[in-house]
Amino acid sequence: MSTAAKSPRKPTTTDAAPAKARAPVRVRQVPAVSRAIAILRLLGDSKQGMGVKAIADALELVPSTCLHILRVLVSEDLVRMDPGTKRYTMASGMIRLARSVLAGSGFAELVQPALDRLAVAYGVTAMGVEVTTHQSGVVLAISKSTQPFRLHTDVGSQFNELVSATGRLIAAHSGENWTQLRKRFDAIAWDKAPSFETWKKEVEQARARGWSLDRDHFVAGLTVVAVPVFDPAGRLTHTLVAAGLSSQINSSLATQIAADMRRQAEELAELMLAKG
Repeated sequence: MSTAAKSPRKPTTTDAAPAKARAPVRVRQVPAVSRAIAILRLLGDSKQGMGVKAIADALELVPSTCLHILRVLVSEDLVRMDPGTKRYTMASGMIRLARSVLAGSGFAELVQPALDRLAVAYGVTAMGVEVTTHQSGVVLAISKSTQPFRLHTDVGSQFNELVSATGRLIAAHSGENWTQLRKRFDAIAWDKAPSFETWKKEVEQARARGWSLDRDHFVAGLTVVAVPVFDPAGRLTHTLVAAGLSSQINSSLATQIAADMRRQAEELAELMLAKG
């Protein structure tokens, strides 16, 4: 991820005419795979596990079909069943898969020292976030401050669509027009939602200056700063994020943190390019 200021490969879009979005890749439906993924996501959100009927009802599946899929997932160690309660929960095989993802990307390992330094230097929760193909953000690495208040998030946490500071960067570099972005904006769950016009100005500002800010909108009382990381082709692939109490991060400090993070993003991009 080179910074928006230095990288000549950064995509350039204008306020009036964003870059033309790429045509979506046609995905042929595979019902069994879609159902298995839906079951895994549902169980991932369930703290106490679920029985076959509860899963089938929640996903509108035929119970026998649901049971067959669960048996396959159990055999692959992705799901386990408690013999006493007959409830299904996520199994350790998911952890192995997650570790393989983190090890394969190399991003988490490369970004961790920078996150640790940012957390100590500014008393923030620092995160390395991957921008997925669906343009949501997934936390791949994190360093939490020693301050009494910390943002409660973990590796693997996912932020939907265009929310918070990373969402503004995604919007700025998505290539979508404002009509498309407005539809996605309306679906965002905010703690204190900005108006679309305010958000639009902040997206334009993020594109122009190479970093973004969310103050009190994503979570009341929380300020989030994010900087982009681009791949060699100029695509936004990751962001560096710092989150802390709004009462402790004024405008001057936010700008200082952003400048520091942009330098870290430059170094990280070079490391990723050398490794890849």
